[in-house]
Amino acid sequence: MTRILLVRGMLAGLIAGLLVFALARWVGEPQVERAIAFETSMDQARGDAPEPEIVSRKLQSSLGLLTATVVDGVAVGGIFALVFAFSLGRLPIADPRSLSVTLAGLGFVALAVVPALKYPANPPSVGNPDTIGMRTAAYFLLLAFSVVAMVLAARLHAYLQRRTSVWTATLLSAIFFVIVIAASSHFLPNIDEVPAGFPASLLWKFRVAALEMQLLLWSVLGFGFGWLADRALQARQPQHGSL
Repeated sequence: MTRILLVRGMLAGLIAGLLVFALARWVGEPQVERAIAFETSMDQARGDAPEPEIVSRKLQSSLGLLTATVVDGVAVGGIFALVFAFSLGRLPIADPRSLSVTLAGLGFVALAVVPALKYPANPPSVGNPDTIGMRTAAYFLLLAFSVVAMVLAARLHAYLQRRTSVWTATLLSAIFFVIVIAASSHFLPNIDEVPAGFPASLLWKFRVAALEMQLLLWSVLGFGFGWLADRALQARQPQHGSL
């Protein structure tokens, strides 16, 4: 059954990747073009020669972007399906669709929202190339803290739900998650490498677009995979019933 769910998760991820590509072309690429134009104007003002393009912008914004979103969608969809298969029967959510949507919501918060609050996505020309190693390490460290905090919050919720109401368990688990993330973020470095004169509206629109793409990805996984998983599990019921 896990193999069937894995395939369906990858299928849902493929669909999500295609939709994210369409959204990225619509809301993301215009901001990238504006950021590149700003970078080019800054280089010209300093008298620097433009760097040669290893890969053309046309290829980057078409086939390159499509490959990135599809590969990311399929990979995330496969991992999501494995998490779903592990959680099925272990979490107090019997309905596959509800479980899928719940896991997608938790994944969106832990893997997209929390890192974006501390280290949001940046367009081209924002960020010092000399600090890319430090910035990458800090981002993935916060990502790891977020995943661990979400798992601990889920376990705390299961523990409290057996002793209190669902509302109380959910509230206390959410407070626990927020406290852990706030404490973790406090000890991680603050990074502000936006160049002087960079348009604030461009920076805002790019970061919103990046978050919108993540929201679309996790929404399609939650609802799309939930529907596919529900159909797969229903198809297996007669077989188990006949044993």
